[in-house]
Amino acid sequence: MAVPKTKKSKSKTNSRFANYKAAVPTLVECPHCHALMAPHTVCKACGYYNGTEVVKQDEEKA
Repeated sequence: MAVPKTKKSKSKTNSRFANYKAAVPTLVECPHCHALMAPHTVCKACGYYNGTEVVKQDEEKA
């Protein structure tokens, strides 16, 4: 089993985690309804993907 020769200090250990940053999700504009959506997914607002209607939307929601 591997055992470190010396103890790592708290600052050395915590500096590993200092470079972590939460990334902002990528959003693109839907070409059909111009709502923001995740790329390469069906638009939640209109149900279109790649120019074709994939999910039928209720008229009450729209």
